[in-house]
Amino acid sequence: MDPMTDDDVLDAVGPRLRGLRRDRGITLAHLAATTGVSESTLSRLESGQRRPTLELLLPLARIYDVPLDDLVGAPRTGDPRIHLKPIKRFGMTFVPLSRRPGGIHAFKMIIPALPKPLEPTPQTHEGFEWLYVLSGRLRLVIGERDLTLPPGEAAEFDTSLPHWLGSADGGAVELLILFGLQGVRSHVRTNPHQHTPDA
Repeated sequence: MDPMTDDDVLDAVGPRLRGLRRDRGITLAHLAATTGVSESTLSRLESGQRRPTLELLLPLARIYDVPLDDLVGAPRTGDPRIHLKPIKRFGMTFVPLSRRPGGIHAFKMIIPALPKPLEPTPQTHEGFEWLYVLSGRLRLVIGERDLTLPPGEAAEFDTSLPHWLGSADGGAVELLILFGLQGVRSHVRTNPHQHTPDA
């Protein structure tokens, strides 16, 4: 197979950017407001009518929280290590364990100890989720079911069902999570006025 030319690499950037944006459920208008890049420029970039530049790709890499190399499909240097960069959201810590911009995403999730357990606030998003409890006692609410999972237990569920993850007893919980192909989309809260731990 012939190696990819520079033109081939650049031509692949647009579809990759469109896929990342759609996976996260972000509109062009929201992306424009967040990055400061005009909506028309972003649209032309995704359709291949505009060549990607470092000035355009850097804010997109920050928004999508992926390495710049992943946006352009740069070849790996041969180092298999994943450089972990914890992400703090909704009072919890997510440690990425995979680095591909599409497909299955793996995370270690850390729910901190609190003086008392939080009340569930179920949310939904497209996709499928697998989890495995490493330590602590996880409270998992899916629809009408309210479960407590000790270390060593696993669960899988359709994330289009209202669900919530938290500590069962207020203690810290560590778990591994795999998101399906659509599982990286933005969450849609059942009550948009509540800001509580996310799944």
